[in-house]
Amino acid sequence: MSLPHAILTALLEKPSSGLELTRRFDRSIGYFWSATHQQIYRELGKLERAGHIRALPAEVPSRGQKKEYEVLPAGRAELTEWVRRSEDPKPIRDALLLRLRAAAVVGTEGFADELRRHLSLHRAQLEEYLGMEERQFPPERDSEADRLRHLVLRGGIELERFWTAWLTEALAELDPDRDC
Repeated sequence: MSLPHAILTALLEKPSSGLELTRRFDRSIGYFWSATHQQIYRELGKLERAGHIRALPAEVPSRGQKKEYEVLPAGRAELTEWVRRSEDPKPIRDALLLRLRAAAVVGTEGFADELRRHLSLHRAQLEEYLGMEERQFPPERDSEADRLRHLVLRGGIELERFWTAWLTEALAELDPDRDC
C-alpha cells in the first residue's frame, strides 16, 4: 500500500503532472521506493477515483494536454493516518544473500566476480548519495522538512556503507589473496 502514499507525499511537496511525478521518482523517491511509470500512472487514476487527488483545471483546455494533480483533504487525511499507523519491519529478502547461501552448498567458483560487481554498484550508489547530500543539504537548509528528507538520504547512505563493508568482508572470505 506504500506506492499511493509515496505519490501523495510527492504531490503534497509539489503538485505535478504524471510525467513530472515519474521524473521526480526517478530522481529522488525512487531511490527508496521504486515504481515504474506505468504503476505511477495507474495509481494516479486510483487516487483520483478515490477522491484523494484531483487534476487541476487547465488554463486552456486542449486534447492530450498533461494533467497536473493536487492532493485533496481526503488524500492528506489518508497520508496522515498512514504515517501514524504501526507497521512491523519487513524481513530481508535479497537474492544475493540467498545465492551466497547456495554457493556454500554448490561451490563458490565464479561467485567472487559477482560480489565484486555488486561492490562496484554499491560504491557508485554511495558516491551518488554523498553527492546528493552535498548538493541538496547545505548547512543553511535546516527546516524540519529538510532535516527529515536529509534523514531519509542518510539512511540510504548508511545502507550503502553497510553493503560496501559487508561485500568487502565477503570477498575477503572468498578470495583472501585478492584486493577488492
